[in-house]
Amino acid sequence: MKKIITKKEIIPILLILSMFAVALGFYFSPCLPDKLPTHWNSSGEIDGYGSKNFVLFFFPLLTLGMYLLMTLLPLIDPLRENYKKFQTSYFFIKTTLVIFFSALYYYTFLSALGYVSNINLFIIPFMSLFFIVLGLCLPKIKRNFFVGIRTPWTLKDDKVWEKTHQLGGKTFVIAGVLSFFSVFLSFAFPVFLVLILLAAFIPFFYSYFLYRRMGLFQKGGN
Repeated sequence: MKKIITKKEIIPILLILSMFAVALGFYFSPCLPDKLPTHWNSSGEIDGYGSKNFVLFFFPLLTLGMYLLMTLLPLIDPLRENYKKFQTSYFFIKTTLVIFFSALYYYTFLSALGYVSNINLFIIPFMSLFFIVLGLCLPKIKRNFFVGIRTPWTLKDDKVWEKTHQLGGKTFVIAGVLSFFSVFLSFAFPVFLVLILLAAFIPFFYSYFLYRRMGLFQKGGN
């Protein structure tokens, strides 16, 4: 399992450290308003604010917590040995999430200063790219309890896991590409949600029907 923590980890670690450095810099600077955006509605407009000090340190702490969780969870997974087979894909997923949270953090400052106004122009393309990355990685992920399409049926059988993730890889890439271009629509966010839900639910139900078709209900699985 030591191979999961590689030299490449310097990339997400530096990103997280830069967030804390920016937080400290703005903490002692008067250039930001006392209230910063914390929530946007489906139209991409700000509809919630939080105190500057809370927002400054919440995002870096949240990102650090997520990174540490994703780094430590494989160590307690009963199927921990399987992570060695997809450690590069796991690294890409983890790093992409860190990049997303750090980019959202900096977007919050731009929004507070009035440089940007519609978060959908940021969140939808960025999340679409994340789902494309996820879709490309899914077929390489081996059976485990924390990452991937974890249904009662994929967790019981390697073949069901493999075929479900092959399909899931395709649905997430297609959803990511289509949702990326949906940003130009006036109802972009609902389209984005529908596409992502379809990408998730199609492989979910497929894993059930595949498990049934293979007769594993009678056998009780592996």
